[in-house]
Amino acid sequence: MSPNRLAAEKSPYLLQHAHNPVEWLPWGEEAFELARTQNKPIFLSIGYSTCHWCHVMERESFESAETAALMNELFVNIKVDREERPDVDRLYMTFIQSATGSGGWPMSVFLTPELKPFYGGTYFPPVDAYGRPGFPTLLRSIARAWEQDPDGVAKAAQSALQTLGNYAALGAGEFQGSYSAIFDACYAQLERSFDEEWGGFGGAPKFPRPVQHDFLHAYSVLKNEETARQMSDQTLRMMADRGMNDQLGGGFHRYSVDSQWIVSHFEKMLYDQAQLTISYLEMFQMSGERYFADAAEKTLKYVWRDLTHLDGGFFAAEDADSLEKPDSDHKEEGAFYVWKQSEIEALLGDDARLFCDFYGVKKEGNAPREGDPHGEFYRKNILFEAQSIQTVAKMNGVSVREALDSLEKSRAILFEARQNRPRPHRDEKIIVAWNGLMISAFARAAVALDNSSYARRAQGAADFIFSELWDGQNLRRHFKDGAADVLAFCDDYAALSRACLDLYDATFEVSWLQKAETLADRMVELFWDDENGGFFGSGTDARVLVRFKEDYDGAEPSANALAVEVGARLWHLLGREEWRERADKTVAAFGERLASIPSAMPLLLRGKMLLDAPPQHVVVAGERDEARELLRAAQSGFAPFRSVMLLDEKSREFLAEKQPFLREMKPVEGKAAAYVCQNFACQRPVSSAAEVRAALEG
Repeated sequence: MSPNRLAAEKSPYLLQHAHNPVEWLPWGEEAFELARTQNKPIFLSIGYSTCHWCHVMERESFESAETAALMNELFVNIKVDREERPDVDRLYMTFIQSATGSGGWPMSVFLTPELKPFYGGTYFPPVDAYGRPGFPTLLRSIARAWEQDPDGVAKAAQSALQTLGNYAALGAGEFQGSYSAIFDACYAQLERSFDEEWGGFGGAPKFPRPVQHDFLHAYSVLKNEETARQMSDQTLRMMADRGMNDQLGGGFHRYSVDSQWIVSHFEKMLYDQAQLTISYLEMFQMSGERYFADAAEKTLKYVWRDLTHLDGGFFAAEDADSLEKPDSDHKEEGAFYVWKQSEIEALLGDDARLFCDFYGVKKEGNAPREGDPHGEFYRKNILFEAQSIQTVAKMNGVSVREALDSLEKSRAILFEARQNRPRPHRDEKIIVAWNGLMISAFARAAVALDNSSYARRAQGAADFIFSELWDGQNLRRHFKDGAADVLAFCDDYAALSRACLDLYDATFEVSWLQKAETLADRMVELFWDDENGGFFGSGTDARVLVRFKEDYDGAEPSANALAVEVGARLWHLLGREEWRERADKTVAAFGERLASIPSAMPLLLRGKMLLDAPPQHVVVAGERDEARELLRAAQSGFAPFRSVMLLDEKSREFLAEKQPFLREMKPVEGKAAAYVCQNFACQRPVSSAAEVRAALEG
């Protein structure tokens, strides 16, 4: 079959649909003009390349010659990759959620030629069933309404546009309430929704939402609230030990279908790996337990091995679906990850019993009915820690050390065997925002684990982004066989700027501070709302009806939350007072929403905590090799409100010009010295790591 117009695109998702019989067009003026000149409604389909239900709808509808003929006759059909155009996705997802009460992908929206939505939903089945119209029935119905009731369609479209405009305007203006009370309210909302048995917040399906951990960790320090730390601790343990986490190869799946974190939706997203790595690193810093460091390193190893471009950037995702067998053309969700008991026994021999006891493997399969209501995993097993190592060792008459050694050997055998299975599709887009999150994870691992190899990996990825996607003036959104045509969005600038700040913490090279400043200032030029505060998600050049300001910290942090953190850190590190004011104005712009549902914006609130905390600086004067132990002491533990700076020969002039109070800080008697400062009032310099720790504890 001849390819359609998507064949010239870079997005893996669009390319997946390039050979559909549907005459797909990419989002752009050509498609809009065609709809206007032909007076046809637009069918807009939004998804992403590792989306399970997107694949289902493609097989059932978009690959059907009959359905495609209907679509081509009655509509102008546009495909959008939500990861490539988050602004388009956010706009029409808001419409779908307001109209139907829920959302998801694939997103299916019907628009006027002026791009106003008037009807939509998510997945539509191929035939009428259970009181729901099949997709062909829906297509005919929409086309009939377009022809016979144009006034009704126009009225619905105008009403939708008004709703979108009202939503975009919410929260504008100043907020005068108590942010401390809002911190408490956010904590209280999370505590009420906490699952005390299995961890997590709310019921099934359970999504990892690392921004909740970001908030809880900082709140536990700010308010000395141990329960906040414990809720995070329990949730992180459950996710790491159970089916949400790939027990053989590392990496977290998208979400748990059941409440016990066993049956996963098996896709792996880069942004989950990045944020959860940071959550585990922070818990390691708080608790000192190696368990959390191991969970973080296992995740980093997965990204390093399976999601890294040869030249340094990080790929977007791996699919949930894969072929059951190499010679099959049928894909199943989780096929790469699940096991039959007989397969394990054949591979492990005498070690199989202990392995099966520990990971809950059963002949009939181990998926709970809650997570597998249709029996799709019958006789299949998802590996999760079903019993403690002490119990399993006793059951098998061995010591705990022997049991651990046996499990390690068995995991290696199964991992190698699994490598021969057909792998899930990998989306090889290198998205700037998600790379920013992952660069931050590697950089923070370098600090928390005192491992310079992680800093080198972070630097390599950042160098790739600046080389391929930054022209000195503008960022591009992503790279796939060259830079994309799509300009970057606010989240790209904010996440990459934060990554540069984290790289400074890991390397103390001021070039990363300079890059962070440059990106942040360009972000202001492109996205800042000077009148009402806050950052728009897209620039004025974006072809969307309404420009939104991202506020929800969901699976990914919002651009505004990242911008607030960047602003606070630029103020602390470089004395950028205008950035402190800008960050405060951003938080205030969302005051109404924060007051009503603070748990929707936990990372924004953590940024506000950093803004409001009296600045604490540890400034180490001296060359890095001599100052290494002082820097380690300054960066030890979990200190979300502390800034650590190195004044060496290369950085002194730049930093002292930005922060005049640094000018008199020098080595003492030829030796590196550390100055601990609270609210710009500094203690006498000290020259040993023990003295630094004592000053910070005092």
